[in-house]
Amino acid sequence: MEELRALAKSARAEVAGEVIQIRRALDPATLIGSGKLDEVALKAEAEEIDVVIFDHDLSPTQLRNLEKKIECRVVDRTQLILDIFASRARTREGQLQVELAQLNYLLPRLTGRGAQMSRLGGGIGTRGPGETQLETDRRRISRRIQKIREQLSTVKRTRTVQRRQRQGVPLAAVAMVGYTNAGKSTLFNRLTGAAVTADARMFATLDPTARVAVLPSRRRVVLSDTVGFIRNLPTTLVQAFRATLEEVSEAALLLHVVDASSIGMDRHSAQVFRVLGEIEASAIPQLLVLNKIDRIPDHVDAESVLRRILAHIPAGDGEPAAAKRVAAVSARTGEGIPDLLRTIDEVLPVDPVQVAVLRFPAGAGAEMHLLHEYAKVLRTDYRDDVCEIEAEVPESVLRRLERFVLRETGGPPEA
Repeated sequence: MEELRALAKSARAEVAGEVIQIRRALDPATLIGSGKLDEVALKAEAEEIDVVIFDHDLSPTQLRNLEKKIECRVVDRTQLILDIFASRARTREGQLQVELAQLNYLLPRLTGRGAQMSRLGGGIGTRGPGETQLETDRRRISRRIQKIREQLSTVKRTRTVQRRQRQGVPLAAVAMVGYTNAGKSTLFNRLTGAAVTADARMFATLDPTARVAVLPSRRRVVLSDTVGFIRNLPTTLVQAFRATLEEVSEAALLLHVVDASSIGMDRHSAQVFRVLGEIEASAIPQLLVLNKIDRIPDHVDAESVLRRILAHIPAGDGEPAAAKRVAAVSARTGEGIPDLLRTIDEVLPVDPVQVAVLRFPAGAGAEMHLLHEYAKVLRTDYRDDVCEIEAEVPESVLRRLERFVLRETGGPPEA
């Protein structure tokens, strides 16, 4: 119910009251049963309620019966989330994705509007009710769905081209995932210096954003901030946002951001693991990032929080790669950020760092600049007309400077 309140407030609704129903089985006609429905109807009438929100998906029949009895607008969980997404979408791609999800939700919930809305035929053998408005609406929505899917296919091809272009540059992709309102955008801004909107509302970030972040080894990575997940994420949304979520599937490392101050963090993490499995991204290496540690007691350590999270992984999902690595940070205060960057440097499987000694002649200024830009210089010696540099160098950069390598001394020193 706390999460439902947060969703309602994110949709700019003012919560006037709550009703909880406990029963052995869901009522196929009204979901909550006739007795509880009478109670809700009386309360809605007494307090002049404009909309009643259910924390459950409603069938078309249930929706129709509830609105008829309560005599006000009824919204289920999926419709509420879709409404929030529609208000958050800023890019053309995001708006198309939200519209596709809304139309897929609406299509089976269309109801007829009576014979007065029918179209009469205009010739012999066409007299009678003809084509109903319901059938016209269904066909129009189906055509719109097909058109949006074609447009999203173009978006998918564009993203594929952009991804291939990025892969041609020695930049690894790191995607941030996590439950909504876990602080991903605040952490993203802290790591990249970006100015992505970050507030306490759920789904404050909808459109994906990518920025370059620099690691302690001087490696540069492309960090992506993605939409937050949520319990019972509507299937229509998962399907509509598949083009965006492919950025997660193609990442070399996932930063699984967890709100360490939330009492439901174990269930939230389990839901994220479940969605990652649905988009076939559960095998990607993960780093658990426990955020908001400034809000938890000092005696709570990261390892105990990690064990609690792993204990709630859904059966059959397996133990994710995140089980072995964890970092505790506060995106708001900056605490733990240097340790997080060092940990990303250690676990990132793409473009490993090597310690090497390179010798440059006097005319190799461009190559020396490349080394200083993408590597961490440890020592510099000038001897006669050559410059000898010892540095921690990404493998891709080392290949480009292969002719200047004097010797390689192995991996980076332990921190």
